[in-house]
Amino acid sequence: MKIKSQRDFWSGLMFVAIGLGFAWGATNYSFGQSARPGPGYFPFGLGLLMAVLGGLVLFKALTIETGDGEPVGAFAWKPLITIVASVAVFGWALPHLGMIAAIPILVVVSAWAGDEFHWKDALINAVVLTVGSWLIFIKGLSLTIPLWPSFIAG
Repeated sequence: MKIKSQRDFWSGLMFVAIGLGFAWGATNYSFGQSARPGPGYFPFGLGLLMAVLGGLVLFKALTIETGDGEPVGAFAWKPLITIVASVAVFGWALPHLGMIAAIPILVVVSAWAGDEFHWKDALINAVVLTVGSWLIFIKGLSLTIPLWPSFIAG
């Protein structure tokens, strides 16, 4: 069997592997019932859905002819490292600096990973996501997420 689109083949394979990995990991949690799902219910279903969608992409890569075979391009190291670093910094910043500082740091550093970075767009996104997160998680769901830095709130 010939791979007709390398890009779709490798991305489909990645989705199948990650989806099955999440579904398998979710089996360690209680499933509950459909009326009252447990903590493993959603990740298991989402993992299976991801694997099925990856299977569809794999099928497309093996059956539908493309002009040049869509080769996989060069690996984009800068965006990958920048996004992973911004998530790691967010994980540290949220309990120490609070949501007011952590979300804008995450958004601005993540936006910086792209080719078309604009300060105005990044700051507008940061404000909208910070206010939206405050409304949803703190006001709506009453979660105990620190809003302000620990040296101000404490």
